[in-house]
Amino acid sequence: MSLALIGLGLFDEKDLSFRAVEEAKRSDKVFIELYTSKWYGNLKDLEKLIGKEIIELKRKDLEENASKIFAEAKTKKIVVFVQGDPLVQTTHSSLLLEAKKLKVETKVIHNASILSAIGESGLHVQKFGPYVTMPFPEKTKGKLPESIFEVIEENKKRGLHTLCLLDVVAEENKYMTVKQGLEILLSGKTIDKNDKVVAFARAGSEKPKIVYDFVGNLTRTNIMDIPSVIIIPGKLHFTEREYLETI
Repeated sequence: MSLALIGLGLFDEKDLSFRAVEEAKRSDKVFIELYTSKWYGNLKDLEKLIGKEIIELKRKDLEENASKIFAEAKTKKIVVFVQGDPLVQTTHSSLLLEAKKLKVETKVIHNASILSAIGESGLHVQKFGPYVTMPFPEKTKGKLPESIFEVIEENKKRGLHTLCLLDVVAEENKYMTVKQGLEILLSGKTIDKNDKVVAFARAGSEKPKIVYDFVGNLTRTNIMDIPSVIIIPGKLHFTEREYLETI
């Protein structure tokens, strides 16, 4: 039959499109993954909206045991709700590829992701270079991959902005804060306390928090809102600078 990946958007079930809701209603079985970020929706409300029970997937269910989903998709209409946009994470692209190999019909219903929401910071989206993901130090035995700092340095040389995604371990309710992310960046000497960066929290909500300030100040204020990202600005256009100064 089919496998449909549906983007949940950035904040809660109200972000779903009419098309997404209709697709879920027509399905035989619905799954959801909530391990890539903090979702503020209500699972019971989402079940009521689509009239279906929803089964939550853990990381290993998609990364190691996805064969079970494919087996069901051969005879049923399967929907998997994915945080943000379905194809930002490579894991979900791999799901589509494997489904196609198995001759399972696929469908993608897109939604907003942090990669589109960063425009709310006032920075021009087309001026962003490759983004980086900041893992918790214990995941890498205290030594971060050099590639993270190399990407940031290369973006700086080219005058491009860098989006820094902060680590999430949803199963343990553990979310990297802006302060923790900045301390990691400071340890790699890619920024210093006199640099100005953007901290962007709760994107997609009715009350997002966007702060443009010196690194030294941000490490003292310790923004606790989650999920958060850090943006290291490159060379600013005058309209970007003007926007940032009004935040």
